[in-house]
Amino acid sequence: MLAFAAAVFFLIISPGPGVLSTAGVGAAYGYRNGLAYVAGLFAGSNLVAMLVISGVTATALALPWLRTTLLIASLGYLLWLAWRIASAGAQIGFIEARTPLGFWNGLALQPINPKAYVVNTTLFTGFSFMPDALWLETAIKLLIMNLIWIPLHLGWLGAGISLRRLDLGPQAQRRVNITMALSMLVAVGLALWSQT
Repeated sequence: MLAFAAAVFFLIISPGPGVLSTAGVGAAYGYRNGLAYVAGLFAGSNLVAMLVISGVTATALALPWLRTTLLIASLGYLLWLAWRIASAGAQIGFIEARTPLGFWNGLALQPINPKAYVVNTTLFTGFSFMPDALWLETAIKLLIMNLIWIPLHLGWLGAGISLRRLDLGPQAQRRVNITMALSMLVAVGLALWSQT
C-alpha cells in the first residue's frame, strides 16, 4: 500500500496538463476561479478513474476510429486551453480572454487528458495489495488517490497564485502565462509520444 501511495504522489505531482493548467489558471485568474477549476479537475479525475475501473476506457480505445477521434478532440481542447492561459490578462493578437476558466473547463480537461488515463490505468491495474478483495482494494486506492490528489493540486494552484501576487507588470505576466501554456503543451506532447 505504501508503494501505491508513493506511485500516486510521483505520478500526480509530475507535470502534466492538469497540474500545469492549475498553476496557469492560478497565475492568470487568481484564487476564486482557480478553486472552481480545481473542483472541476477533481470531478473529472474521478470520472476518468471510474471509466478505467469499469473497463469502458479499454473497450472504447480498442476501436481505432474512436481512439483517433478522441486524440484529435483532446489535442484541440488542450491547444485552446493553452491559448486561454497564455492570453489571460493580456491583449495578444485579436482575442482577449474575458471569461475566466472555471469548474466546467476543469471537468472537461480530464476526460481528454492523456496523462489521466495513463496514471489511472497504471495505478488500478498494478500495485495489488488485496488480491482477494478487489472491490475493497479499489475503494482504498480511490481514497488514497484523492487524499494525495487534493493537496498536490492545491499546492500547484498556490504556486500559480503566488506568481500572480507578485504583481508583475503586463509584459512579465504575459511571459508567465505563455510559459505555463507552453509547459502544458510540452507535457501533453511527451504523454502522447510515450504512448506511441
